Amino acid sequence: MHRLFNHPNILRLEGHCMMEKGPKWEAWLLLPFVRRGTLWNAVEALRDRNVFLSEEKILYILHGICLGLKAIHDQGYAHRDLKPTNVLLEDDDRPLLMDLGSMNHSRIEDWAAQRCTISYRAPELFSVDSNCVIDERTDIWSLGCVLYSMMFGEGPYDMIFQKGDSVALAVQNSISIPENNRYSPGLQSLLSSMMVVNHLDRPHISSILSQLEALHPIVDGQATTRI
Repeated sequence: MHRLFNHPNILRLEGHCMMEKGPKWEAWLLLPFVRRGTLWNAVEALRDRNVFLSEEKILYILHGICLGLKAIHDQGYAHRDLKPTNVLLEDDDRPLLMDLGSMNHSRIEDWAAQRCTISYRAPELFSVDSNCVIDERTDIWSLGCVLYSMMFGEGPYDMIFQKGDSVALAVQNSISIPENNRYSPGLQSLLSSMMVVNHLDRPHISSILSQLEALHPIVDGQATTRI
């Protein structure tokens, strides 16, 4: 999967080799060291100080994540395990999608749900009908959960999962966005558009990018500064 992509928002593969370990073989991957760690590290550090990401920074990071996802979707694949711990942040806040181990073809008829972290799993993956075709819009739901975590310091279903309650039931209802004055109605509307329960009504990544760029114009891949 790594070798399919050469994109500034997908973690690059520096090298690899196969190592024989008794009767088995291991694949060793050499990946870049990203000093700042993950998006979750950044969100958690701020949350512990009762501070939250600014809308400007959220839009910038989200745009990079969307560009990486679009590159994956354009090749006919889906990430399938998008979450804040699978997004690295460079020193300039450029996001890098990592952990491609769950990636597979975007449109599939059979599905192993354990590949996707439960609190970021799209509703259609909890109970896959025999005649249901899963597509890349599972990533759009997970993207919404990532956006929610950037806005509010935790994913929308993290506490439900931690308490042992049913995430499968919770995701069947429309998401409730906490009342706040930090973020614009446009950003909250963008979040709602991703968290649509019926995956057939959920937008594709190109539509999300259009909404995002209407909120905050992007120049040469960088967010412009509002004055």
